[in-house]
Amino acid sequence: MTIKLYCFGESGHSYKAALALELSGLDWEPVKVDFFAGETRSADYRENVNELGEAPVLVDGDFKTSQSGAIQAYVTEISGKFGGKTRDENYDIFRWVLWDNHKLSSFAGMTRFLMNFLPEDKQPKEVIGFNLGRLKGAYDILNKHLEGRDWIVGDGVTNADLTCCGYLFYNEPFGFDRAEWPNIDRWLSNIQALEGWKHPYDLMPGSPADRT
Repeated sequence: MTIKLYCFGESGHSYKAALALELSGLDWEPVKVDFFAGETRSADYRENVNELGEAPVLVDGDFKTSQSGAIQAYVTEISGKFGGKTRDENYDIFRWVLWDNHKLSSFAGMTRFLMNFLPEDKQPKEVIGFNLGRLKGAYDILNKHLEGRDWIVGDGVTNADLTCCGYLFYNEPFGFDRAEWPNIDRWLSNIQALEGWKHPYDLMPGSPADRT
């Protein structure tokens, strides 16, 4: 049975789940969520897809879950890929997933939305400025951790990599320039070199071009 992933191209959290599915080799297909038309806020979506009103959502037969970290864990469970080789590595992966969701992707996603998907006169400049400062600190932590490393945990790609890269391939401005962070840049190139890698707008339906 084909796994369905409710997602949309502009969503970095959706990208984490979609990239894990794509690289795992599992049979899956995207189901476009029309976020910008308010689909996730609709009663139908919250009653039948995700009560939390968010994407991504994975449906595999009778099994359904949301949140990118949970979806990545499920992909690992059924594919055997992207986990650690030891108990210590598995906990380290979990640690980075939590760090990313709290310190990196949360600020990157919000800042990118505020800077690119709101009209200029609606953009809260003070909030954006605060977020950019928090993001710089997160980039610095990741860049230092990747010194002398090809991957965040262990000697191969894991869910730690697939979560932390979630927003870093988008071209819209949100305070990230790969050239300023050489270790992150090298690590992102490692991910791009993986067989099956695709840019978020090529992997999932939906992009800013659809609304222009």
